[in-house]
Amino acid sequence: MVEHGDIRVVHRGGSKINFREPVITHDSRYLLCASGECVKVFSTSTEECIHDLRGHTGLVTGVLLKPSNHLQVYSCSADGTVRLWDYTDGILIKVQLMCVCVCVYVCVCADLFQLVAVDLPQSGDQLVEARELSAVLSDVSSNPAAIVFGRGVRTPPPLLSPTHHLEQFSLKEDNKKGGKNTVTCVACHPKDDCIATGHEDGKIRLWRNFNHKKEYTYSTLHWHHSAVSSLCFTPEGTNLLSGGMESVLVQWRYNQESERDFLPRLGSAITHITVSPDGALFCTSHSDNKITIIQSCVKVSAVIQGLVKGESVRTDMMVDPRSKSLVLNGKPGHLQFYSLPRDKLLYNLDIVQQEYIHESGLEQFEVVKAAFDASGSWLATVEERKQKDAELELNLKLWAFDEQTQSFVLNTTISAPHEARITAMCFCHATDSQTTMLVSTSKDGHFKAWQLGAPAHTEGKQFSPSWSCDFVGAYHGLVPECCCFSADGSLLAVSFQEVVTVWSPASWELLTTLSQPPKAVRDLCFGRLSCSKYLLGTTANNLLCCWNLLTCSLEWSTSMDISLLLADPLTENMAAFCCQAGSTDLFVFKPSEPRPVFSQKAVCSGKVTRAVFAPREEMLESCEESSQWLNHSQLYFLTPDLPVFPDIVIFLPPPFKLVIDDSVAMTPFYLLLGKHRQQEDADPLSGLSAERRPLPQCSVAIKELLQTPAHVLPSTSFLCSMFVQSLLISVTNGREETKHVEEEMESEKEEEDSEGEMESSTQRPEQASLGGQAAPALTKAQLRELKRVKKLDHSWFPGLLHS
Repeated sequence: MVEHGDIRVVHRGGSKINFREPVITHDSRYLLCASGECVKVFSTSTEECIHDLRGHTGLVTGVLLKPSNHLQVYSCSADGTVRLWDYTDGILIKVQLMCVCVCVYVCVCADLFQLVAVDLPQSGDQLVEARELSAVLSDVSSNPAAIVFGRGVRTPPPLLSPTHHLEQFSLKEDNKKGGKNTVTCVACHPKDDCIATGHEDGKIRLWRNFNHKKEYTYSTLHWHHSAVSSLCFTPEGTNLLSGGMESVLVQWRYNQESERDFLPRLGSAITHITVSPDGALFCTSHSDNKITIIQSCVKVSAVIQGLVKGESVRTDMMVDPRSKSLVLNGKPGHLQFYSLPRDKLLYNLDIVQQEYIHESGLEQFEVVKAAFDASGSWLATVEERKQKDAELELNLKLWAFDEQTQSFVLNTTISAPHEARITAMCFCHATDSQTTMLVSTSKDGHFKAWQLGAPAHTEGKQFSPSWSCDFVGAYHGLVPECCCFSADGSLLAVSFQEVVTVWSPASWELLTTLSQPPKAVRDLCFGRLSCSKYLLGTTANNLLCCWNLLTCSLEWSTSMDISLLLADPLTENMAAFCCQAGSTDLFVFKPSEPRPVFSQKAVCSGKVTRAVFAPREEMLESCEESSQWLNHSQLYFLTPDLPVFPDIVIFLPPPFKLVIDDSVAMTPFYLLLGKHRQQEDADPLSGLSAERRPLPQCSVAIKELLQTPAHVLPSTSFLCSMFVQSLLISVTNGREETKHVEEEMESEKEEEDSEGEMESSTQRPEQASLGGQAAPALTKAQLRELKRVKKLDHSWFPGLLHS
């Protein structure tokens, strides 16, 4: 039996895995990192995600291995809880309730943080409240890299303790050479009394003798040209690791600082450095949401890449028709292909094909537009660069999919395809089209149609087909804003400010114009399937308009502040994201129906500007009308830029909940599902309730299997033998039951024989008395009932007659 619920809005992927310093387990097999509201457990050898430790309702702000048990890990979150996990099995062990946790901090007010010591109660309960908090330091930095514990520290002393001793040593904020001495990160030597600090000017200072008043000394190391973002000593203290903006891991020899090793070209700026407890693995987190695993500063052994979030997402969210992966802007000059089911980056496609220079203020080429054709055979990209006192540089590139390399290969580059910035671009998605066509619109007042030509033959050699301009269109000098092809490719709609023009791609004839009240048209979408006669558009004055292409008139319009309008390629449904009161509402509707199919208020805060319908591999069969729009496709959207890293969010249909029927026997599996039947007196006249008897529930083997955590269970052979023995029936009871059954069978056989003799003896005199006419014979059931009556006790009958 199935029970339906509400449609859910779920964070599908894209969370930041470099938000906090990752942790490597003692056996160097696993890497744990905070990722949004969960903790991810990765394999250091295969890069695959083994477990998602979910349970927090807020951003996870810190991860730490439990010192007394290396198979358990603590995680703290902004939801005010500290949770203890078994990361090998992905099991939640305990929840500690406390105030808001920011790594090892407690937020006192908006700009003030305290370092506190928390006494975690020793209790067997899973939910425990931690009430004993003691302040260690007040007014500390909100950057976790700026606080570290030294060697031998077990429990930090409270702030007001008499044993607490605070030493401070400082530098001037700016030195004579103009460098900045602000501390950015701190590390403590595991063996010696030495503290390493990184600074904004790229220098590293090693502080010693700080236990003696006014006698502290420091030495300076300098290689980084910008701020040092992370420092870490190796477990034995023989080396110091540093990293920063240069994407280079530097290894300094302790007490031999002139000797250092480098591991360059790590891809992006280093944000965190971690070393495994045995010193075999180094781990670096990077600004492009990546974690690199390194074998002792020699070579990169694994790369765990999350969704790359650049400065902005200029392209639309797209779905690759071939790999079904999400495609959008990645690192500078690239498009990233991201697998949503696995929450993992598949690969980056270098569009600009130029080395990116890490220098602030330097204008470089950026990918601003991208589009796929219907089959995924072609990819179109637009890259632009605008420098001061220089003209805009534009490149339109067409990429062909190569079956051998299973990637896209550059086919055609068109320099300066337009005289001004390109505003929109789309392919003709008609499956029966003889040619492949691309249309682009620009601020120069024109739209251009680009068509794929036939393969060229020169001197007996065949060259791959290339693209060329087939048509240039304009309308009264107005600026085109957006364009859209109909589903069958027979119509092209181009909006010129407040006028929508409809063209025939076969002849490039202007078929009609659809006027609109003043204000430009921002989005255009053709209807699909049964709604293909409709054309919808949004305007700058917050109107959603629907035109009927058969009558060339406005069918309906409504006032809505729509930030994004998109159509489902497989159904008639359309999705409109509307922004109001600082949050975004979702409306799913069909252009031919007056009421929306689905609506939900405040799906997220801020304005949603990137979303996409992704076709399902297998169609769902939802029975509820409100969720049938999710049967063919899934709707993903990108959350706006908030203080936290934006996530990819998906709408999921209602979950199927298994409801236990009351007529099901009370088996251990029944109890495992959590449905406890109420004890009721069985009706003796009801054969159905009399036949169903609950199975024994006190089996030790069943309790061992269902209640004991997997990591502490005995061996399988022991459990198997114990479980089988609990199911076996006693030999003595079995023999008695068998003997009883055999006696009943023998008695029934004797009864049948005696019934046969009685039947034959009664038939003979009746036949003789009736002159040869046979009397009706008794059935076996009647004879059996007659014999049962004969065996009854009739001793009470004479007493009844004499009374």
